Amino acid sequence: MDIIFCGTPEFSVPPLADLVKAGHNIKAVLTQPDKRKGRGQQVQKTPVKIEAEKYHIPVYQPTSLKNDEIVELLASLNADLMVVVAYGLIIPQNILDIPKHGCWNIHASLLPRWRGAAPIHRAILAGDEQTGIAIMQMEAGLDTGPVYHMYPTDIRPDDTGQSLHDRLSMMGGEAITTCVQELIEGTLPAATSQNNDWVTYAHKLSKAESEIDWQKPAVELERQIRAFNPWPGSHAEIKGESVKLWQAKIKDDNSNKYPGEITFAGKNELAIQTGNGQLDILKIQKAGKKRMDIAAFMASKQDWYT
Repeated sequence: MDIIFCGTPEFSVPPLADLVKAGHNIKAVLTQPDKRKGRGQQVQKTPVKIEAEKYHIPVYQPTSLKNDEIVELLASLNADLMVVVAYGLIIPQNILDIPKHGCWNIHASLLPRWRGAAPIHRAILAGDEQTGIAIMQMEAGLDTGPVYHMYPTDIRPDDTGQSLHDRLSMMGGEAITTCVQELIEGTLPAATSQNNDWVTYAHKLSKAESEIDWQKPAVELERQIRAFNPWPGSHAEIKGESVKLWQAKIKDDNSNKYPGEITFAGKNELAIQTGNGQLDILKIQKAGKKRMDIAAFMASKQDWYT
């Protein structure tokens, strides 16, 4: 099929690569403009642009899709389908209408749960047991379109935002190639409308959410630490010291300490009282330092030992 592909971050790379490997003709790739990043503020190409250049696919990086020039360009490609995954720009209806079979979105949740910008992190935060990939027909609304197929995966007890991101990204590539093949063979089922009574929204993450509130129960804080790994991280204050927490496990028993106080500190353990239960810290990071196991951290905290 002749396909226009729209995507930007690492999450979008496997679907693009899988469509190319399946033999489809990617007529063009749309991705966000390159940005300056890092301490040196060097201009960096988007991950999707880097992948597209491997296959010599024309890349376009408009700042908006609302001008006539980009509409005319896309119309001139005579595409069968547009595939969109984590692109980052709103696609207006006049562009959604251009391809023969419209535009499909690869969304990282089991719609209508977790429409929006951060479905992977919100699923972990909420304690969901499952999430997945949805292939949907795009409409002008935010993730409101009818769904062709959904592919579930269990959220594992040790899944982080990064590990679930990586698994869903690979699943997205497999899902889109399967659905496109079904479209070609005439076996693709009719898209099913979403049940609006079940809608939840995955609002964009903010750094303001990264603070650990020790008043919350241990089960919620443990999920936060996993969901916000690697970004934005979970910032905490322990005994007056500002740290980042990267891994923890729950201790269900409570102590007579107040939330945020140390309940046990030793050579290989640091336990903190929460609003309900205790949290055993396993991986931690001092300001300006690298992540470390709790034993390495506690080696310099012998005055904390209980």
